[in-house]
Amino acid sequence: MSRSDTSWSLEGATLAVSVGEPSRLLDLWDGADLAVVVDAVPSTDEPGHVHKPDAVGMVEPGTSSHDLGLGIATRLGETLGRMPVVMRIYLIGGVDFGFGTGLSPPVVRAVTDVADRITTLSREALR
Repeated sequence: MSRSDTSWSLEGATLAVSVGEPSRLLDLWDGADLAVVVDAVPSTDEPGHVHKPDAVGMVEPGTSSHDLGLGIATRLGETLGRMPVVMRIYLIGGVDFGFGTGLSPPVVRAVTDVADRITTLSREALR
């Protein structure tokens, strides 16, 4: 999926793009039954490695490719009682976050795999 991908549609689900600003994330997931967050993260593993933390608390501040990022947003959400009932997080490892021609083939495969997982998870949650 990408910002320009309009083919993803699932009745009852919302697809949102965020730059990772914590208050925006809280607004997006506050009160949701299920929130799925995908983020690109600097990785020492191979590009395209998908890390799925077992718990929200495992997302460390500074893990994200954004300034404040997901770790701060989840801690703030827990403190303020503004978390979804269930949260799933997928962190996709990358190396080069600069401007360029696009994603590397391993990252494209990871994004496709994660998108498929999210579609399945969302369909199950909406039954």
